[in-house]
Amino acid sequence: MPHHRYPAAGRSDLVEDLHGRSVADPYRWLEEADSPASREWSAAQDSLYARMCDSWPERSAFAADITALMRAGHVGPPVWRGERCLFVRREPGQEHGALVTSAPGEGERVLIDPTAIDPGGTTTLDGWYPDDEGRLLAYHLSEGGDEESLLRVMDIATGEAVDGPIDRTRHSAPAWLPGGKAFYYVRRLPPEQVPEDERQYHRRVYLHRVGRPADEDVLVFGEGRGMTEYFGAAVDRSGRHLLLTASEGTSVSNDAWIADLAESGPETPRFVPVQEGADAEAEPYVGRDGRLYVSTDRDAPRGRLCVCDPAAPGPENWRTLIGPDPEAVLGGYAVADGPELERPQLIAVWSRHAVSEITRHDLATGEPLGRVELPGPGSVGALTERPEGGHEVWFTYTDHTTPASVYRLDVRTGEASLWAAAPGAADLDLPGVRAEQVAYASKDGTAVRMLVLSPEGAEGPLPTVLYGYGGFALSLTPGYSASALAWVRAGGAYAVANLRGGLEEGEEWHRAGMLDRKQNVFDDLAAGAEHLIASGTTAPDRLAVMGGSNGGLLVGAAVTQRPDLFAAAVCSAPLLDMVRYERFGLGRLWNVEYGSADDPEQLDWLLSYSPYHRVREGERYPAVLFTVFENDTRVDPLHARKMCAAVQHATSAPLQERPVLLRRESEVGHSSRSVSRSVALGSEQLAFLARYTGLRPGPGGP
Repeated sequence: MPHHRYPAAGRSDLVEDLHGRSVADPYRWLEEADSPASREWSAAQDSLYARMCDSWPERSAFAADITALMRAGHVGPPVWRGERCLFVRREPGQEHGALVTSAPGEGERVLIDPTAIDPGGTTTLDGWYPDDEGRLLAYHLSEGGDEESLLRVMDIATGEAVDGPIDRTRHSAPAWLPGGKAFYYVRRLPPEQVPEDERQYHRRVYLHRVGRPADEDVLVFGEGRGMTEYFGAAVDRSGRHLLLTASEGTSVSNDAWIADLAESGPETPRFVPVQEGADAEAEPYVGRDGRLYVSTDRDAPRGRLCVCDPAAPGPENWRTLIGPDPEAVLGGYAVADGPELERPQLIAVWSRHAVSEITRHDLATGEPLGRVELPGPGSVGALTERPEGGHEVWFTYTDHTTPASVYRLDVRTGEASLWAAAPGAADLDLPGVRAEQVAYASKDGTAVRMLVLSPEGAEGPLPTVLYGYGGFALSLTPGYSASALAWVRAGGAYAVANLRGGLEEGEEWHRAGMLDRKQNVFDDLAAGAEHLIASGTTAPDRLAVMGGSNGGLLVGAAVTQRPDLFAAAVCSAPLLDMVRYERFGLGRLWNVEYGSADDPEQLDWLLSYSPYHRVREGERYPAVLFTVFENDTRVDPLHARKMCAAVQHATSAPLQERPVLLRRESEVGHSSRSVSRSVALGSEQLAFLARYTGLRPGPGGP
């Protein structure tokens, strides 16, 4: 192997006094991506990575396998408007899914194909919202990988543009009024009205008349509210009620209101509180029966569904319809109330230790009526129904060897049948996989669960990837992953840990891994690694850790707190400087999860685990690959630049044995990407991990 050296990176002696604490920041200069010094350093890192990557023969085998496994394609749940159906489908070989519509007498038509719009693959369809009549479609499109969606409206029958583009509408789902002439939506204030570093914030709710200039929109909510608040708007089927929610940043707690538009009119809604000032979530919905349904974790950390009169929507009037369950988390529900049903029903989806269940209940009383048999222990999502009601409910299902498929539940019989499989699923050549859910004790004795995938008949210790997230109330549930299956086919084990900070065990589980309790998440991961080693699944020289975004923070903490446990790590789009994270990207939204360095006590929490500040000279760190995306508007790549320089300087491990590398990618953001880009990223990440855990794809095995 040719001799390589890390690019030179000057260390400054910058030390700041923050609330009486001395905080060093030797690589502050790498925060400026476009400075000559940063550009030179980044170019040198690109060259080093390219030379190292070229030496990984495993890359081509992983790329071929991931490509083959991703040829399963994808199909999403149907959205119905009368007899018209709309859904997203990605055929084998397509770079992105396309929005398809079908109706009697016209067959299927492609409405929006991002690849046809942009053959380069950097345009993504970020959301789509048909009006109540199925005549118009509002949709979000991001171009050039910029993650800055523009809102447009098209005529579904002709495909012609009707309205837009409207900017500053990212993460805004329009709420149509009946007739398709207007909708409520959320839009940020114009950039000239706010400071430059606040342009991603300051949202307001407006009423937009289709075909009218956006600057004529009527402001209906948000004036004087917090800079980092997020709003959600919905209109019920009758068009009478406007429902509104507001949350601070990424907090799962929210305020909620309802307005009777028949009394106030659409331009001047008079909002009545459903919930205000509570440290809990409440999601309101007005059903076709005229009742107000509230899905909430208030007084029920695992969730419950309540009902009340929309005219008296406060918590004192809520009546529990279903839940709570002592071990399962309520995930969603749908209503089946068609005239052909003797007994209208409520269909609920639950997650029991990260595995989905579906139950049926009497709509009026909540009385249990039975369970729906599922294809296996997997994940259910996206319950949909006909807006006008009926006896059918559609849902998606996936597990570790089943690409996401759509099932149709006939509520009359309680039986679910396959409605649409992933287009290429029948042609897949899947590896033999053994799946086992295990439980282990964390540092404080808390029981944590983990799903372990391994080749059938294989005996350890195996090269193993430990994946985790642990934050923002996001659950890691069983699902089809081409990268995980490619790793197992190559002879390795792949483990997914359900760490505190997620929602796998309800809101208390989430809160046990946030703010001053964030260290629990890192302890859960370390205990999971120790369990994999003690059980003989793997060994420290064969174990890797992997995660992205908040999971990248998890990896950074694992590498700096327990470098002895891991041979390699992939740290993708990570948060790593937890003292300054609020200053960049969308960081100010996350202090409800992490805390703020502006507060002395919270600064202590952050400094106790901030990976960038825990790097120690002379430590033998694992091989680390940082992967970042230059158009990432959520987590700024500066975190990875600073951390990469710090670990390259500090590690005692030779570059040839345990390299610390930075992989940069342009024209792509934090999440959505084309298939070819996914294959390239996944194959290089797995090739890196294989090289430094001893996995060799192909006949030789590990």
